[in-house]
Amino acid sequence: MKHIHTFLVLLCLSASFIIDTPPQVGVKAIHIKAPFAMPAIAVPDFSRAKRFSIIDFGAVPNNQAQTTLAIARAIEAAHKAGGGSVVVPKGEWLTGKIHLKSNVNLHLDKDAILLFSGNPSDYLPAVHSTWEGMECYNYSPLIYAYQCKNVAITGEGTVKAQMDTWKVWFARPKPHMESIKRLYNLAITYTPVEQRQMVNDTAHLRPQFIQFNRCENVLLEGIAIKDSPFWTIHPYLCKNVVVRKVNVYAHGHNNDGIDPEMSQNVLIENCVFDQGDDAVAIKSGRNPEGWRLKTPSKNIVIRNCTVKNGHQLVAIGSELSGGIENVFIENCEVIDGAKLFHLLFIKTNERMGGYVKNIYVNHVKSGKIDQGILGIETDVLYQWRNLVPTHEKRLTPIQNVLLNDVSATDVKFISRILGQKELPIKHIQLKNVHATLVQDKPAIHENVEGFETVGY
Repeated sequence: MKHIHTFLVLLCLSASFIIDTPPQVGVKAIHIKAPFAMPAIAVPDFSRAKRFSIIDFGAVPNNQAQTTLAIARAIEAAHKAGGGSVVVPKGEWLTGKIHLKSNVNLHLDKDAILLFSGNPSDYLPAVHSTWEGMECYNYSPLIYAYQCKNVAITGEGTVKAQMDTWKVWFARPKPHMESIKRLYNLAITYTPVEQRQMVNDTAHLRPQFIQFNRCENVLLEGIAIKDSPFWTIHPYLCKNVVVRKVNVYAHGHNNDGIDPEMSQNVLIENCVFDQGDDAVAIKSGRNPEGWRLKTPSKNIVIRNCTVKNGHQLVAIGSELSGGIENVFIENCEVIDGAKLFHLLFIKTNERMGGYVKNIYVNHVKSGKIDQGILGIETDVLYQWRNLVPTHEKRLTPIQNVLLNDVSATDVKFISRILGQKELPIKHIQLKNVHATLVQDKPAIHENVEGFETVGY
């Protein structure tokens, strides 16, 4: 009888231990139909994971130091427990940088606001990051995940950047330009990234708002993002990324909505983009960085998104030295009255190399566009034209770009495709692509082979 009693006690203790131990983070597979072989995307599932409220770790409204420390402690606790959701409750919470860890979900409850410091010193020490396609050590992104697996930001709350300092840094005076010139020269000579320290008094290389750097199984869902120092969402060298039901409002300089860079198996869906630059800008490194890392951006699906303002619905490049392939844009809309240059803009130059192929656009509609529906240009250098010389010439082969059922109300052109004589652009098909009013020529083309229209 005594042995039975001991066994029951041990059984109860064992059961208690199992109940109190948070379950491991699950992983779900998302299957997507695309015009190319699209792998299933693995995303983390935190539905059964334990919740870690930042209040329990000392977060205090209007106290940035306490809240920053509390969030870090909650993230560490969730990580050590094998996984969990770090919960930001209703209210406004001042914070500095947030560094996520594997198996952690930063979850913002409804009406929760994470208000990020505008003091650059709060984003030090410098971390392994990037600036316009070149790796360096720079100010930490406001939310940063490095080499993480199963990581997420979810909920119905808002992350917001205080912009007073970053707005001043939008200007690009000579000291800033000299700093990015120095970084370019460090990259072109393959200087180790650890030696590319870019934080100083005059460089003013603004950090990304959210960067997932070298991560796997990433989910960003439901939140609103208000303002950003630089690129808003930046999956860099990531695999398996889902961004859904995210609302971006960021009207600053270089404020792209999302920049998948050298990332693979990406789904962007049901998002609203209202920003000062491209809604989606797909990239793969600048010049030697793309050549060194040899990781193309590929298998990217963008669907059911709405653009309220920006430069392009989707831009490809100009940083594309690692190559970009297999992109599918479907069922997206640019609202009438939006400020937009193109629906799809592929841009490169004689220094980029890389390649672009297998780009599909299906069922997209727009109001007035300042330029046109499709733009492809091979001499886009921006500030780099006079800043640094061409150290190595590598042209970009571009082929297989297919648009179907795309419409706009008022454009200058339907397609402007400016290839290079040494390497013509190949196989462009426009099927049922039209505009109510075309102010200039429908087609403005140089050095294009295999241009086909159906119902033009």
